[in-house]
Amino acid sequence: MKKIIRAAALTGAVALALAACGSAPEESDSTAGGGDAGGSDFKACMVSDSGGFEDKSFNQSGAEGLDRAKDELGIQEVKVESTAETDFTPNIDSLVQQDCNLIIGVGFLLEDPIQEAAEANPDIEFALIDSAFSDADFNPVTLDNAKPLLFNTQEAAYLAGYVAAGTSTTGTVATFGGIQLPSVSIFMDGFADGVAKYNEDNGADVKVLGWDKEAQTGSFTGDFENQTNGQNLAKGFIDQGADVIMPVAGPVGLGAAAAAQEAGNVSIVGVDADWFETSPDYSSIILTSVMKEIGQAVFDTVKEASEGNFSSEPYVGTLENEGIGIAPFHDFDSVVPEEVKTAVEDLKAQIISGDLVVESISQN
Repeated sequence: MKKIIRAAALTGAVALALAACGSAPEESDSTAGGGDAGGSDFKACMVSDSGGFEDKSFNQSGAEGLDRAKDELGIQEVKVESTAETDFTPNIDSLVQQDCNLIIGVGFLLEDPIQEAAEANPDIEFALIDSAFSDADFNPVTLDNAKPLLFNTQEAAYLAGYVAAGTSTTGTVATFGGIQLPSVSIFMDGFADGVAKYNEDNGADVKVLGWDKEAQTGSFTGDFENQTNGQNLAKGFIDQGADVIMPVAGPVGLGAAAAAQEAGNVSIVGVDADWFETSPDYSSIILTSVMKEIGQAVFDTVKEASEGNFSSEPYVGTLENEGIGIAPFHDFDSVVPEEVKTAVEDLKAQIISGDLVVESISQN
């Protein structure tokens, strides 16, 4: 696949700037015509990445945005889950056959099948979360009927990295990913830079395990499903002294949370959603979360399309437009030093004003 080759090129060469065999797709319980209370015949549809719609991460956030559109706008919805990459194309084909007006793919790995479907079905509108579109040589491509939903996640991850460094008592923090994709490593880039900024400001030497931004190399479990892999990798970091860990791996990250909870003195930085809210079993160890407002982006895209105002112009979530952010510190509010809180607010203001630019090779 072009996208897999592109991901390998992105992660294997710094020069490039920028989740079972498929079976017949099954609709989720809340699908197919359940949202016609407002009398709308507009049908918005969504296909998940392999993590499924209950991943407590980006797939779930996307589904919640679609559900909100059904409830508030009176549109119809269809959701189909993928369990492997081989499901993507048949799932999308199924949605095309169901006369969907808008089809949304959740995740970087769906770029190829969404782009192919958009090119083959110019009368259907498409949207893709976490990736733009490109040709065989990775040059950007604009499709009149396809909208990228992108997030400058490194900005919020930068703030989380600063908090992690400023809260660590061991002087060692860690991050890891599921699969080395730009939508994953962009978190890790920002996190590492935030730690570096804390060190610069405070004459500290907090170490980051699991990611070398300059080399674009680090620790990955190779999947977004197996929580045991995340648990084992996190245990290795804890054994090396890490007391704050940011897993960027969908459900795999819950394995890291289990390891942190077992250790008793380790906290977790969640990703995509506020893990304090979405993962209550681990709320007591959630320092903060790097949030992408995927649900809001989906809702806005469905609203525009249902009102006849669909645009292929990319949506880009930033700190400035509140498309990304960090979650409250919740139970850790009294643990995070006041000077760290003040510094983070100042850094956030600098990023919003443009005085501070947080860069990532994985930024679209």
